[in-house]
Amino acid sequence: MGVLSWNDLQSVYRGRRVLVTGHTGFKGAWLAIWLSELGAEVTGYSLAPLQPSLFTDLRLKDRCQHVEGDLRDRASLAATLAEHRPEIVFHLAAQSLVRRSYRAPLETIEANILGTAHLLECIREDARPRAAVIVTSDKCYANGGESEYGYREEDPVGGRDIYSMSKGAVELLVSSYRECFFPPLDLERHRIALASARAGNVIGGGDWATDRIVPDVIRALGAKEPVKVRNADSVRPWQHVLEPLGGYLLLGSHLLGNGAARPASFCEAWNFGPELRDGRTVRELVEACIASWGSGTWRDCRDGNAPHEARILRLNIEKAFLRLDWFPRWNFSQSVRQTVDWYQAQHRGATSAQLSALCIEQIHAYVAAGRPS
Repeated sequence: MGVLSWNDLQSVYRGRRVLVTGHTGFKGAWLAIWLSELGAEVTGYSLAPLQPSLFTDLRLKDRCQHVEGDLRDRASLAATLAEHRPEIVFHLAAQSLVRRSYRAPLETIEANILGTAHLLECIREDARPRAAVIVTSDKCYANGGESEYGYREEDPVGGRDIYSMSKGAVELLVSSYRECFFPPLDLERHRIALASARAGNVIGGGDWATDRIVPDVIRALGAKEPVKVRNADSVRPWQHVLEPLGGYLLLGSHLLGNGAARPASFCEAWNFGPELRDGRTVRELVEACIASWGSGTWRDCRDGNAPHEARILRLNIEKAFLRLDWFPRWNFSQSVRQTVDWYQAQHRGATSAQLSALCIEQIHAYVAAGRPS
């Protein structure tokens, strides 16, 4: 399997038993509906969805086996693996907000680090052949100098704030389990292909999280209020949510043995982000959303006493481009347009069926897109 195509993905995932942790979250819900549309047998393991949520908007409970559970409950997680016997696991469940990590550091550490450790241990103890893609974040890198260059997979991991530290720790955890229990050179014996994936800041329809810029923008625009912007000059690798999800699916297909190269050669860390030129400031993102919405204003609400967040984050995606033949399909403007289109449909009162159809339409449009000029 080379480039990302619908037929190739369907040939891999149709009838395949797949576990998605965090399927009630924003990225997890998009991944669940994509896999469902490909014909996979999807089991989701996650906390109950917050409201509002894309999971509820799309009635995904009708599309997958929905298991409500906490990653910190290892017995429940082990029982889910034993009952549903997934052939591949996509691990997206996490406490995913930087600012929340300042308010709830122990919850963040337990959910992100201990939760991932529980999953890896359940995979080890279950001992069935499977692939696993552990999703972390662009914030896993030790971003001390906040360099303008794109971080490469071999750069040091770390993190100044609790959230970023937790993602760096998860990368170390995955590396340790791979070295100790699932060494790629011995894959034919243990038959567990383990990789991690680091994505940039995702945007897209159906994100309702607090303290994330696009949901904040949409709530303000819907209420006809000025958008409050905390960090207007911060640069982030913005990308539509389908970009990294396509990368995860492509990586998963190689871990499952589809492609010319051996699965063992893909048991590594991978970056999925936009082209460097599409790294934009928060100000640019907000203004693009307002322009796409058709009206609105914003005001600078920076707070000198706010918790630290990295000023610049960029990812180098050369490895995924050269070895997975993965590349961003939607540029910054296209990503914003697709995002705002979804929210405007929801704002106009689209039904669950209509929102599901719009998600599927956008997935097909993304897969069919060529390389941006």
